[in-house]
Amino acid sequence: MKGIMLQGTSSDVGKSVLCTALCRIFSNRGLRVTPFKSQNMSNNSYVTNDGGEIGRAQGIQAEAANIEASVYMNPILLKPRSDSFSEVIIFGKSLHSFSGAEYRQHFYETGLKAIEKATKKLSEQFEYVVVEGAGSPVEINLNDREIVNMKVAETLDLPVILVADIDRGGVFATIVGTLQLLSEKERKRVVGVIINKFRGDISLFHSGVNWLEAYTGKRIFGVVPFLDEIGIEAEDSLAIGQIRGKNTSGIDLAVINLPYVSNFTDLEPFRYEKDVSIRFIDHPEELECPDAIILPGTKSTINDLEFLKRKGLDEAIVSFVKNGGRIVGICGGYQMLGKEICDEAGTDTGVKHHQVEGLNVLPITTVFNKDKQVKKSKGTIWNLADRNIVVEGYEIHLGETKLHDVDGRFHPFIKCDTNQLDGVCDLTGKIIGTYFHQLFHNDEWRSFWLNQIRAEKKLPEKASVETHNYQEKKQSAYNRLAATVEEHVDVASIIDIIEHWGEAK
Repeated sequence: MKGIMLQGTSSDVGKSVLCTALCRIFSNRGLRVTPFKSQNMSNNSYVTNDGGEIGRAQGIQAEAANIEASVYMNPILLKPRSDSFSEVIIFGKSLHSFSGAEYRQHFYETGLKAIEKATKKLSEQFEYVVVEGAGSPVEINLNDREIVNMKVAETLDLPVILVADIDRGGVFATIVGTLQLLSEKERKRVVGVIINKFRGDISLFHSGVNWLEAYTGKRIFGVVPFLDEIGIEAEDSLAIGQIRGKNTSGIDLAVINLPYVSNFTDLEPFRYEKDVSIRFIDHPEELECPDAIILPGTKSTINDLEFLKRKGLDEAIVSFVKNGGRIVGICGGYQMLGKEICDEAGTDTGVKHHQVEGLNVLPITTVFNKDKQVKKSKGTIWNLADRNIVVEGYEIHLGETKLHDVDGRFHPFIKCDTNQLDGVCDLTGKIIGTYFHQLFHNDEWRSFWLNQIRAEKKLPEKASVETHNYQEKKQSAYNRLAATVEEHVDVASIIDIIEHWGEAK
């Protein structure tokens, strides 16, 4: 299997986005291409059709490549659950939670075998692979047991392109420094550099390109402009800042900014609603009077619930709801809205039988056990007498939640196609809790929910045909990204290097 690997001079330089672009570019050229990242660390995951869990970036890259995502594209996923521990997902299934030291000491050989198995499987189906590294390839204190950068490039025998972020400054030092810290053997594998996130007049940087090529002996394949609002779901929580409010006079959504927020791409569709602004709330005084609160998913429900209580956000949220405010809790956010949460198996906090009081907004209790639910789901919104709104999404959760409604004010939110029931909603429709991630990716439901708010604010309602088709938007975004990268990067030379890599050495 031929291919290319993109490694970064640091984290958040844009490797994922450029890999996504290359996947679409190669696919558009008729190549059977697959993404691959040996080990990813993210709480923003993607559910494959067979119920496996991988990093969201690889799921997005698979979409860009016009193929179905599989667990072999990201065999190892680390999901931080605290500052010290991460859940280890291997081939889409939860294995165990490890501390950083335990993982480094005991998982290395297992990781290498997983990489070998995954790449063998992919090579049976694809002719090209676009491999994404992680962080920097020159983390000196970690390199003896790393399984995500140069070890992968050597195992697959791939050429490497370094990606550097010029927007943050210091691009010359990061490129030269990274190359200098690589071993001579590793340096030979680096065929060139892509400089990413450039702002301004590119002609002013030509001398910089010339200097870098002369000093390092490495080709600069291109300088990619800073891409604002590219319309592609981000994986890293660092990207939350990219979807902050647009300061409109329309609908004001307040999203509680949880420390262990997960699957924050649930909010992505709101970016394209022109009359909707999003604010991320860290303190109760920032809440003010939004049109709705969204309490998102989290990798550590109890820890993030304790965060709300320490900040006083719990009281602010409860007061808002008691005064008639709208709220939607998704996954961990849904669990927090209940009366009580019990970590029976210790899978959320690491402490068995740990029990905490929830926000007491919904008459539910949640018990964490060892069995994790990971699946794609489909169903119909419950109790809409004059509407039949079908929604699709996915679930990733450990907790089992039960409704204890004694006065008939609450009912299930979604009737699933499996005849199971999901979530809880009050009779007014203002208080909603659900395990469905990507709920608001469903155009008809999103339009219906927003129109309820528009009606209350005496704003013009929008028919679902007037709102954007999220899937079409996403495909257009992949094509725009590919066109931009192809305009600024010498893709033909990259393909030539891929095709002749074995001969070049």
